[in-house]
Amino acid sequence: MSAQKPRRQSHLKAAVSDVTSEEQPTLPSHSPVSVSVITCKSPIDGSTLGTVAVDDPNAVRRAIARAREAQIGWARTDFGTRRAVLRRIQDHLLANIDTVVEAVVRDAGKTRENALIGEIWTVLEKLRWTTRSGEKYLQPETVSSGLLMHKRARLEYHPLGVMGAILPWNYPLQNIMNPIIPALMAGNAIVVKPSEWVAWSAPGFVDIVKKALAAEGQSPELVQLVQGDAETGKALITGGIDGLVFIGSVPNGRRILATAAEALVPVVLELGGKDPFIVCDDADLEQAAHAAMVGCFVNAGQNCVASERLLVMDGVYDQFAAKMQLMTDGLRQGDPLAQGGHVDVGAMVTPIQLELVESLVASAVAEGARILSGGKAIRTASGGTYYAPTVLADVRPDMTIMNEEVFGPVMLLCRVRDEHEAIAIANGVPFGLSSSVFSRDHARARRIMDRLHAGMSAMNEFGGATYMAQDLTFGGVKHSGFGRMNGRDGLRACCNVKATLEDRFPIHFPNKVYPVGAGDYGQMSDVLKLLYGRGVVGRMDALKALATRLFK
Repeated sequence: MSAQKPRRQSHLKAAVSDVTSEEQPTLPSHSPVSVSVITCKSPIDGSTLGTVAVDDPNAVRRAIARAREAQIGWARTDFGTRRAVLRRIQDHLLANIDTVVEAVVRDAGKTRENALIGEIWTVLEKLRWTTRSGEKYLQPETVSSGLLMHKRARLEYHPLGVMGAILPWNYPLQNIMNPIIPALMAGNAIVVKPSEWVAWSAPGFVDIVKKALAAEGQSPELVQLVQGDAETGKALITGGIDGLVFIGSVPNGRRILATAAEALVPVVLELGGKDPFIVCDDADLEQAAHAAMVGCFVNAGQNCVASERLLVMDGVYDQFAAKMQLMTDGLRQGDPLAQGGHVDVGAMVTPIQLELVESLVASAVAEGARILSGGKAIRTASGGTYYAPTVLADVRPDMTIMNEEVFGPVMLLCRVRDEHEAIAIANGVPFGLSSSVFSRDHARARRIMDRLHAGMSAMNEFGGATYMAQDLTFGGVKHSGFGRMNGRDGLRACCNVKATLEDRFPIHFPNKVYPVGAGDYGQMSDVLKLLYGRGVVGRMDALKALATRLFK
């Protein structure tokens, strides 16, 4: 390999004042929730954004009751009314892009571009898909009635009633809108509880929906917001809701599921990931490199479908690693709202997550990984929380960092011999959310994709891009959860699927079962052999026997 260019220094020092690794203050790892108040701080600089009141269990139950009362009328609305509400939300977002983006940036520390693409765009696409396709998938569906030819069979999609949603901190706007949009389209009310770490922006985002409802003459009480920590979430699950969407970590998912099981509340769980990103030795490396940058560094890696394990075949490993180092060294990090500042990577939302990333990288280095770029936490004197975009080379499958979700801006490069080893390593973790395969050979990429244990797979694309094809479902297998969001199945997850039989013809005759006759058993036995026997001879014998019984 030719001599490398001198390593570029991180741009964070130029973008955020008073940053040095020697004088980083130690940040507390406790929750921002006190007994009754959430203190909201920006991860950009630690500044206080405001305070939000915590909802106790009684307040949560009152919110559910208000939602249930409002849902009675909403369930009777037609799809045109529901579309009109969703289109008003869409119009508001388009008319107030800069305001919404700034709120996301201040509360979550992400760049303006990440907020625009990962929050505004994704929500607009979900709104577009739901208004165009939602009615089609919620209409009653006629199916075969089997042997009951005198009846008409249908599947009907009725609203669950009042849904609940417990949401994480990585996408403040999208996480709120993601369950609200299908819930409303399906005729439900919904109570949302965002993470306490992004409590400041949540009221404004929920208010967008409330105003859209009111503008169409519908009750704003259909959408309720409750704020708090785990106790508030528990009160929501046990407060009488009819269905729950939970997005978050595997440990929290287990606790949510245990509580929901006690209350017999059906749950859609969208949990963590450790997504494999396989680069074959015949891949277009330029294409793979740019997809890897998105998969690892968008939203500072705080993404459930982040490309957490780059499995690169031996023939292109060194070339690919050098490209990743060069591209990562060029990333700018800092305050996304600084005047004249354009940055590529923003802050970590919580100090707890910053410490976790810091710990996992340190353990990887201790186990033999090499830092090619980044590799350090940066805490500003004012309280900003950043982790430098990092590339780790020579990562092995047995390392801790290869088996635990990082959820930070860290690229892990693991050398593999061939596709068989890549598949074995990819499937060797408890997670199974998304996946990516890069190869110029379509058949080869398809073969690899078919063998990956994942809820989603993308060919020559960052796996998270499947979210933008809203006809596809979104969800994982194994410890990444169950149930689906997005698409037909995600919309119907907001419904009670009711099976119905109706009269096909105005003919009425009784199906007499009682009293049991002496020959009923033999006749029914012959009928079953006639209907389900495999051989022609056997079925003819059954027909003769049945005819003989009936004649007698």
